[in-house]
Amino acid sequence: MPRISSSISSAVGRGIAVDLGTATTVVYVRGEGVVLEEPSVAALDARTDRLLAVGRAAKDMIGRTPANIRTVRPLKEGVIADFGVCEKMLRYFIQQVHSNRFAKPRMVICVPSGITPVEQRAVQEVAEFAGARRPVFIIEEPMAAAIGAGIAVQEPSGNMIVDVGGGTTEIAVISLGGIVVSRSVRVAGDDFDQTVSDFIRKEYSLGVGEQTTEQIKVKYTSAWPLAEEMLIRIPGRDLISGLPKSIAVNTVELREAIEEPLNEIIAGVQTTLDAAPPELTADIMEGGIHLAGGGSRLMGLAERLAAETAIKVNRVKNPQYVVAYGSGHSLEEFEALRGVLHSPVAE
Repeated sequence: MPRISSSISSAVGRGIAVDLGTATTVVYVRGEGVVLEEPSVAALDARTDRLLAVGRAAKDMIGRTPANIRTVRPLKEGVIADFGVCEKMLRYFIQQVHSNRFAKPRMVICVPSGITPVEQRAVQEVAEFAGARRPVFIIEEPMAAAIGAGIAVQEPSGNMIVDVGGGTTEIAVISLGGIVVSRSVRVAGDDFDQTVSDFIRKEYSLGVGEQTTEQIKVKYTSAWPLAEEMLIRIPGRDLISGLPKSIAVNTVELREAIEEPLNEIIAGVQTTLDAAPPELTADIMEGGIHLAGGGSRLMGLAERLAAETAIKVNRVKNPQYVVAYGSGHSLEEFEALRGVLHSPVAE
């Protein structure tokens, strides 16, 4: 989804919900919906640390920059890895949707369920430094994903959400407005990219760029056998000669390449199911598992998960936006959903 410019200036004084993801940042403005979706990437001058580009413009620079420009992904595995760059990036995104820099918006920001109090405080601080009103409200990603998927989280029944993002996979069983049991697996979409790249490098001595690897994952890599397997050609650089080269790879090989991270996600789902109370497990057996997140769009993931758990899997609509929708809904219905939000006390 491209940035939406119409009526953004009217966001002044309204709340903002941010899905600050490892791969993508999505911003929801109260009363407007999702107004921004950009890669979580920043480009800086290597000598002065001056911000040069953010989002899509910065991502397009990856692998193409001269020595004086560095591209940075300030989040890793769902948490902030570079505080300074993350603050600059988030400030830029806020300015894109909030024209009055003097009016600090109320903000809800998503965090993985497994982060430490120190990591949670870092998220709150970076949001405050980027221009949010204090206090910044925190919502756990699986809860936001469940709300965004339209699950009745406050009902006395068990629902399971599996949110596959870029850096983490958030798995939770939710009932009565709270998370009963959860697991944050620090394996997700980016790991599929990395294992595909490593496989091609190891087996074919071919170096492949980050964006090419992502295209291979999206178009040809699957978690379940395809109706018709394909032989595809992949361009890159020969690691021995250093010259341009292309190779032929079968989609079966690509599927085998992602087995390790895929099995970690499946194991996380099974462990969470095992830890859930029997009554809630029975509810999940009846209602199925809800699969969300940008990483859930991996071909065949729903089929693989259903086969491994013997439980039906429901693909949610617009999976890459459910966390933003859910956190945004907590703004729209602030009083009704106040119980799912946290506000760590500033020291």
